[in-house]
Amino acid sequence: MSTRVQRERWLTDLTHLPSVAGAEDAVVGWVRAWVGRRNDLSIRSDESGNLVITQRRRSKKRPVYLTAHLDHPGFVVTDSIDAHHVAWQFLGGVADAYFVGARVEFFPQGSEPVAGTITSIKSEGRNRAGLAKVARPVSTGTIGRWRFSKRSLGIRGNRLRAPGCDDLAGVAAALGALDGIRSKANLGNVGVLLTRAEEVGFIGAIGACKEGYLAPETQLLCIEMSRSFADSPIGGGPVVRVGDASSVFDRSITNHLSKVAHGLATTSAFTWQRKLMVGGSCEATAFGAYGYSSSCLCLPLGNYHNMADIDGVAAGTSEAKVAPEEISVRDFEGLVKLLVASVEGIGDAPSEIELDGHFDEWRYLLG
Repeated sequence: MSTRVQRERWLTDLTHLPSVAGAEDAVVGWVRAWVGRRNDLSIRSDESGNLVITQRRRSKKRPVYLTAHLDHPGFVVTDSIDAHHVAWQFLGGVADAYFVGARVEFFPQGSEPVAGTITSIKSEGRNRAGLAKVARPVSTGTIGRWRFSKRSLGIRGNRLRAPGCDDLAGVAAALGALDGIRSKANLGNVGVLLTRAEEVGFIGAIGACKEGYLAPETQLLCIEMSRSFADSPIGGGPVVRVGDASSVFDRSITNHLSKVAHGLATTSAFTWQRKLMVGGSCEATAFGAYGYSSSCLCLPLGNYHNMADIDGVAAGTSEAKVAPEEISVRDFEGLVKLLVASVEGIGDAPSEIELDGHFDEWRYLLG
């Protein structure tokens, strides 16, 4: 199994790569190189551009995919107006107040990032576009993101601060878990599905469902970063997410995940949480809508979509500022451990909770 040092290097590498819906090339290249160094894995792209990673060995158990998405909210240049001004479109959910005056950086292919500042925004529903002043020319189609100082990024103690944890930390967790699963007998049915363009409407996940290569009996463990609240703190452990802002997830899988997490907590210094997490919707909802058995594990996320103090800004008591996203490294390691422990036996998870035994215990106690 990969060491903690290796996993945290993968985590840092991935969460620092620029990635926008439909333009996840840097992350795709990193993942392809990672798989290419392992001769027992294979990788392919489906018709929607998703990455499908499978083991060369197989088993007869129900197929299980660890699923995360490759994109993060960001900018795409739609017009190079002149040497120092560009028009942009923003793909993903960030409140209007965070844009004007914010520092950004664009990533021309084959050259250093170009610094810029947002000068205007026009918002129509979920569509956001505007202008930015840039240090040097930037061509149409170039992607961008919020710009942070290098000293504000990286792992400090138990915290990772990065330009995009959502959901590149999920990609790192899926790969870290797969690296551990590879050595376990009879788990050749476990693979990884990395989807495109989640931030603009589950495009990759829906495409995977429609394209027909997921067998009807496939089970999906979605991995997400979900906004932390007071009752779901960063550092409280990975979360067995029972639902999201749109739906509740598969009962059988969710109960199985909870049972495994409880078992880990009774035998080691393992902490975990079981929460609804209504800060957004995740791909488990999309897969469930197409009839697949799916649930979610997530990490509590600070500065969701790079928005600092969301509640204070909404209340008008704080100035809107962008900030690096934050997760707990210990939560990340717990997530990988829980994923590895959960895939064994997931296909045999009962659909009902065992209640009769508890009833008999209470009847005895009450006389």
